[in-house]
Amino acid sequence: MLSPDETQVIALSLRVGVASVIASLPFAIATAWLLARREFPGKTLFDAFVHLPLVVPPVVVGYTLLLAFGRNGPLGQLLAPLGITFAFRWTGAALAAAVMGFPLMVRAIRLSMDAIDPRLEAAGRTLGAGPWHVFFTVTLPLAWPGLLTGALLGFARALGEFGATITFVSNIPGETRTLPLAIYGATQVPGGDAEALRLSIISVAISLVALAASEGLARRRKTQAAHA
Repeated sequence: MLSPDETQVIALSLRVGVASVIASLPFAIATAWLLARREFPGKTLFDAFVHLPLVVPPVVVGYTLLLAFGRNGPLGQLLAPLGITFAFRWTGAALAAAVMGFPLMVRAIRLSMDAIDPRLEAAGRTLGAGPWHVFFTVTLPLAWPGLLTGALLGFARALGEFGATITFVSNIPGETRTLPLAIYGATQVPGGDAEALRLSIISVAISLVALAASEGLARRRKTQAAHA
């Protein structure tokens, strides 16, 4: 049986995961399209910057977010009059998760767009469709497996995010304490092993479902491509 606090942690983790995917998906689609369909000076450097959260310590990402979006940070002060606050709020946990999962989303979507025959998009343009019309009626529908895969990978990554989150928004019960933070907290108190084990099993189960769904979509995409 789960305690009310554990139920709250799971609900908050799911909320943070969903919010992070919704917030970052449009930017991931735009970035993936830019990398897949355009050549421009500095593209290699831009690509490396997009994937930087995969290789730098998560604490560095969290500290950078704190400097930028903290109450004394430039973006934090800019957004404060609008009532938008990230520091030490669940929205900050979602932002940290979105940044950490962003490269995975971009990579999955980009691979899906790379697999699209450019002649299909060219055919749409020759029929008089504008760039935006081609993008929404040809590119996105054909890339939907990559979009779903990227969203699921981003969600799974959000569930496991720890370093950037605890650095940026701390470990506040009911506000920023997601599954990884709750597991860590449980291991630091006497008698917390049972709670840590329960939350670990739940975290693994949710992540496995998301990853299995992502793999299923990838296999389905390969099967469709083989029969196309």
